[in-house]
Amino acid sequence: MRLHSAERRRVPRRRRLTSRLGEINFSVIGQYVDYLVEEQGVKNIFVNGTTGEGLSLSISERRRVAEEWVTKGRNKLDQIVIHVGALSLKESQELAQHAAEIGADGIAVIAPFFLKPWNKDVLINFLKEVAAAAPALPFYYYHIPALTGVKIRAEEVLDGIQEKIPTFQGLKFSDTDLLDFGQCVDQNRQRQFAFLFGVDEQLLSALVMGATGAVGRMCCFLSSTYNYLGKKTNQMLEAFERKDFSSALNHQFCIQRFINFVVKLGFGVSQTKAIMTLVSGIPMGPPRLPLQKASREFTDNAEAKLRSLDFLSFNDLKDGNLGACS
Repeated sequence: MRLHSAERRRVPRRRRLTSRLGEINFSVIGQYVDYLVEEQGVKNIFVNGTTGEGLSLSISERRRVAEEWVTKGRNKLDQIVIHVGALSLKESQELAQHAAEIGADGIAVIAPFFLKPWNKDVLINFLKEVAAAAPALPFYYYHIPALTGVKIRAEEVLDGIQEKIPTFQGLKFSDTDLLDFGQCVDQNRQRQFAFLFGVDEQLLSALVMGATGAVGRMCCFLSSTYNYLGKKTNQMLEAFERKDFSSALNHQFCIQRFINFVVKLGFGVSQTKAIMTLVSGIPMGPPRLPLQKASREFTDNAEAKLRSLDFLSFNDLKDGNLGACS
């Protein structure tokens, strides 16, 4: 997946839309697609990832979710990458083959995290077998050690990986270790890899180091803000591309103000779903157990902060917005 323009850089992790009983509400996925494209300027989607609670879904549910996004996104979205990682190699292969059959644009895989690979070669052998199930699709390694507990550095994984996985296209790097990320870029400059960065509040730093795109997550809580702050992120990307680094920094600081605020309140997948419902008007529903629904107090505080930063309408405010971002 080559992502070159500002318009094509933000790739939010798609959230699962659930009913009160934890069942998936497939009927609003089309509305979700339109919102991302028309309101946030986001045209690349990462399906069944962490924020999408992909690993909390059954295999049949993951297949159906992928089908809906590919169908509803046709002629609207540029790229749809399906996360097919699982603890079982057979399940990952099944999901990879299914992604190819429905016309996805790529697949991504995390390291198995219960019975873990203990070194680079073992991990690559696992990834190789999954990639082979969809030999025509671009393959991405999803590096997220905070959740998997697999501490093999991404720099090591990328060393010689294309010789073993010919379809390897790039890395989804969801970690705060900028040394590791920088070495991934530096040591692979001659290769046309996509380096997709996954820490929203550090994106500008990653762009300076050579990131070619972004797949949203937030700190160690793994909750993409691009679903509702995509427009603001787009402004940062555009400023960076025209070398207006002062404006780009201001946009990054603005995003950080919101993230810093909600992290202190307790921020995760559940809270991101609540904010997305608030901003988009699309009913995201509660998360699936063991996650718990965000509190009303959190939602009210987050809404007030969004308004103070000028991310929401100020029709209800009377005293101005000293903290607003320009």
